[in-house]
Amino acid sequence: MHDIVKEAANFINLDVMNIAYLFIVGFIGGLVSGFIGSGGAFVLTPAMMSLGVPGLVAVASNMCHKFPKALIGALKRAKYGQVDVKLGLVLGVSAEAGVLYGAHIQEGIKKSFGDAGSNLYVSVAFVVILAIVGGFVLRDAWKTYKSGNTDKEEKVTKLARWVQSINIPGTMVYFKSLNARISVLFTIPLGFATGMLAATIAVGGFIGVPSMIYVLGAPSLMASATELVIAFVMGLGGSFKYALHGLVDIRLAMIILAGSLFGIQLGAIGTTYVKGYMIKLVMGLIMVIVLFSRGLMIPVYMSQLGLMQPLAEGTVKVLKSTSFAIMILALIIGAFIVLKAMWQGIRAERKMAKEVLKHGEV
Repeated sequence: MHDIVKEAANFINLDVMNIAYLFIVGFIGGLVSGFIGSGGAFVLTPAMMSLGVPGLVAVASNMCHKFPKALIGALKRAKYGQVDVKLGLVLGVSAEAGVLYGAHIQEGIKKSFGDAGSNLYVSVAFVVILAIVGGFVLRDAWKTYKSGNTDKEEKVTKLARWVQSINIPGTMVYFKSLNARISVLFTIPLGFATGMLAATIAVGGFIGVPSMIYVLGAPSLMASATELVIAFVMGLGGSFKYALHGLVDIRLAMIILAGSLFGIQLGAIGTTYVKGYMIKLVMGLIMVIVLFSRGLMIPVYMSQLGLMQPLAEGTVKVLKSTSFAIMILALIIGAFIVLKAMWQGIRAERKMAKEVLKHGEV
């Protein structure tokens, strides 16, 4: 009982401003999520932490809001034929094992080092993963754009071709998104790493989506849609695990879910109007901006843990305010790019329909 009261003390007060902020964050997170296939938590977890929510509570609450949202997004995109359910479930099984192991590590860190330790762990994990994956995805999108091959089919990487060429008897499964048979032994480490990361920062899509594209050979659109199936499986198990330890703030989860259910529908529709490289561009750009937002908070947590000289109160305030402002910038830029791409796609489609009609009449 004492532990539950102690955990509840970690939950922030919700006033009208905080509720409005969380709803908007949820909407934009959902918009981006439906568009790129990640659960959107790489926006949502730091956004909650910017309000003062402890890192582990933010991760746990995020996972709780994720699975119903991911299910809706997956069903929506399945209508457009973008979801490989079999691949999603196969990766989801090993991802669940990764979630349970990652949650165990998270809880151990919180027990030993408190909220500051957990916040530092989550923030460092964010910065490292965002730098590696964001930089790589952004570079790839830019190369595709510069080469002018945006209308051509995406090429399967050399690594994916090699993975598809390996035949391990008794383990081979055909996946429609790859149009090839691959050994499930390749999916196990990828799924486990996805789940492990999801339990750490509530974002599995950073590993899930790129691994499906670059290691297994799935097209961007199908990889981003299939990740929603994995997110559903991981979110369900992860929420249950964290809830047992009193770490899920159901209020945050429900407010964010309410906002994101609107956004994810819009984002999923947007994928039908854009090219694959645009999804990578949005994903990479937001990752890099959020990286700076979380990076600024690392010295604050380090000083709280006594790992460096204590920071002056004014310095802490400046770092927190700047981190929050950058987070808002990431949300605005992400929403702007997705909505602009959608609007341009819809206009181009209407123009084409008019041309067809015009020529038909002639």
